[in-house]
Amino acid sequence: MKNIRLETAMHAKGLNPARLAEIVGADQKTVERWISTGRVPREDNQWSVASTLVVEPSYLWPLRDDDPAPATGASELVAVYPHRGEVPRHLWTGLINGPTTSIRVLVYAGLPWFETDPTVLEDLRARADAGVKIRLALGDPDCAAVALRGQEEHIDMAARIRNALHVIGRLVDHPGIEVRLHDTTLYASLYMADNELLANHHILGVPAAQAPIAHLRRAPGGFLFDRYCQGFDQAWAGAREYHRAEA
Repeated sequence: MKNIRLETAMHAKGLNPARLAEIVGADQKTVERWISTGRVPREDNQWSVASTLVVEPSYLWPLRDDDPAPATGASELVAVYPHRGEVPRHLWTGLINGPTTSIRVLVYAGLPWFETDPTVLEDLRARADAGVKIRLALGDPDCAAVALRGQEEHIDMAARIRNALHVIGRLVDHPGIEVRLHDTTLYASLYMADNELLANHHILGVPAAQAPIAHLRRAPGGFLFDRYCQGFDQAWAGAREYHRAEA
């Protein structure tokens, strides 16, 4: 059975069988068999490949009993982290530096991401200048949904959003970057870059930083990634434009 996860992870890193074989010290035809037939490589090769693709070996070669639906949504789930602190730093920065077509963010404030690195804002501007389409949807600080979320998490969510809007001020109205304010009930904060997605799910009364995060990668035959995309598109369509004059 074809190893869709391996093929998709290679594509995400821009690697073909020949290049991966060169990196891990394997024969090209062997790598092609890992993909086309689902052949499981030796353990040392598993670790070499997983390290190159920045995933866990168990994601690329799960036990058969644990992988009942390799060609459906299960193949898109890379990892689940119990809270934000467990997410590897490179995943957050990779959302900015990796994409070639689009970056889409749906949050209320998103401060941890915007402040994760001192270069985040300049990197986003640079990606937009390079042709990457960037859409940032933050919560409307004056809407009822934001007020309710603040009550549920015992924080001033509206103030956090206004702070975030101040932080990203240099991005507003920059060519290639769109900023909008939405008034939806946020079930998950979404950070999407091309075919990569981090979904920070929200649990009633639990701060976002303590809630689980799922890492997904779009794969042929999958549907989970596209479901999240549909949610983003719906929120974006109903959001209002935000411009520098409002800052």
